[in-house]
Amino acid sequence: MSHGNDRSPLARFPRIPPQILRLILLTAAIVFSYFGARALLTPPSFGQHGFYRGAALGEVAAREPVYAGAKACAECHDQEVAALASGGHRLLACEVCHGPGQVHVDNPDIKPQILHFSHCARCHEASISRPKWHKQVVTREHYSGSNCTECHVPHKPEEVP
Repeated sequence: MSHGNDRSPLARFPRIPPQILRLILLTAAIVFSYFGARALLTPPSFGQHGFYRGAALGEVAAREPVYAGAKACAECHDQEVAALASGGHRLLACEVCHGPGQVHVDNPDIKPQILHFSHCARCHEASISRPKWHKQVVTREHYSGSNCTECHVPHKPEEVP
């Protein structure tokens, strides 16, 4: 005996075109892949201290120091530090120009960086992003040589050697 409705239970739903079905399956695969990768790749300490990896604090603290600080420079180079303190670069630390100095402090035979034109130009090349009071030059027009120290004393840049 037939009840007049011989259709299967799935036949009650509208038929989804295959393109739409593929898009739905692709979207589901992407979402599941994202959450799976996130679960596998996110470090366990992520989120301990806000939106950061908590273990990063210990890693940074365990690094060997590379900067010695101004006091370490003053122990051996007191005349240069005194000249710097009264010159136009008085607000700069030694390591801004000479690079990290801890290796030099540990072993004085290892010399710090030798200053080149690029050390001066990175701060003094004319740029609209710098304040007007900051001394700036267009290096191609200012000097054609390759060494600023031919005309300027680095620790007292207003003085001429």
